[in-house]
Amino acid sequence: MSQLDQKQNSTIDQYVIFRLQEESYGVSIHYVEIIEKVSVITRVPNAAPYIMGVINLRGEIVPVVNLRQMFDLEEASITDESRIIILSVDDIIIGLMTDSSSEVLTIPQQDIENSSGVLSDVEISAIKGIGKVGERMIMMLDIHKILGFKNQESTERSFEH
Repeated sequence: MSQLDQKQNSTIDQYVIFRLQEESYGVSIHYVEIIEKVSVITRVPNAAPYIMGVINLRGEIVPVVNLRQMFDLEEASITDESRIIILSVDDIIIGLMTDSSSEVLTIPQQDIENSSGVLSDVEISAIKGIGKVGERMIMMLDIHKILGFKNQESTERSFEH
């Protein structure tokens, strides 16, 4: 085992776990600023189909991404359990609409399997691995790929304030 493999195997990271439909997903806590209850979302004309609109978060305009639409899942109503996970990624603040979010888990790197042999190419672009916690399977998101930052040296900041 190389030194890099040993370092990766000893790495433990924390993830905010959320649900879409009946599945659990995780995003690195390093990107998470805050988790908010759903407030008024203002639609934006001509925005990408997966952009629900924007919210006013303490004076800052934050776009909200509909992950259900991105992942081609059935639409669902916003409930009391729905949450917007506010992320800070490459100096951009963005919200992810989720069905619910209620826990932070510490998952050792060796408990996250690479998804490349299991999932289709479309799914691989958003899922960087599958975390195993007891009997649970958690889809670990690659937030840069979801937000289209992959392979971009300088990201156009269309939502920058």
